Amino acid sequence: MNRKLSSIFPLTDEEARAIRELPIQVVELKSGQDIVRLGERPYQCCLILQGFTCVYKLSVGGKRQIMALHVPGDIPDLQSLHLEVMDISIASISPCAVGFFQHEDARRMCEHHPRLTAAFWRETLIDASIYREWLLNIGQRDAYARVAHLLCELLIRLRAVGLVEDHSFELPITQEEMADTIGISAVHVSRTFQALRNAGLIETTRTRIHLPDWEGLMETGEFDPLYLHLRGEAA
Repeated sequence: MNRKLSSIFPLTDEEARAIRELPIQVVELKSGQDIVRLGERPYQCCLILQGFTCVYKLSVGGKRQIMALHVPGDIPDLQSLHLEVMDISIASISPCAVGFFQHEDARRMCEHHPRLTAAFWRETLIDASIYREWLLNIGQRDAYARVAHLLCELLIRLRAVGLVEDHSFELPITQEEMADTIGISAVHVSRTFQALRNAGLIETTRTRIHLPDWEGLMETGEFDPLYLHLRGEAA
C-alpha cells in the first residue's frame, strides 16, 4: 500500500510507518472468487497484495461488464469506508493474496494521521478519473485502440508498484475477461491481439506480455497517462 500511495501522494516516514502497522488479515484466493458482492454491508476493506481483481456488475440477463481492473497495491473497495452498501461486486481474476483491514482501524489511523485521509481521498478521485477514461475508451474507440489503451494503462500502473521489467508484465486475464472489460466478443479479442502482434506492437508468451513499440502502442491507443495522476518517477 505504501508504494502505491507514495506514487500519488507524498507520504512522511511517520505516515508510511502507520500504514505498515495497520493490522491486516491476509487471505489467499483462487481465480474467480468473489471478494465482496453487490448489496453487502462490509466492515472491512481489501488491499490487493498479489494478483489481479476486477470490479463488475451484471445485467438482468446475466451479462457481465468489468468496470475496473485492480493490481497489487490497489484498494478496490475503499469507498466502503463511507458508503454502507456495496453497489458493485469485486472478484479475483487470477490467484490472489488479499489483505483485509477493518474500517475502524483505518478510521483510527486517519484520525491520528489526518493527511492520510487526503491520501485515501486522492486515491478515490483517481479511481473516478480512471472510470471516466474507461467510459471514453469503450464508447468512442474501436476495439484495436481499446486494447492498446488498456495495455498502456496497465503497464503504467504496474510500473508504479515495481511490477514491470523492460516493458513486460504479467497479464493473467482470459479472452473472456478481456471481452467483458472492453465490450467486445472473445473472438474479437483474439483477432485484435493477433492484429496487434502482427503490427509489432505486442508480444505474448502465455500470461506475460511485452510491449516492444511503446510509442507506437500509445499512439494507437490515444494514450495519455495524465488521468492516472501519478507523481515523479511513477508518472
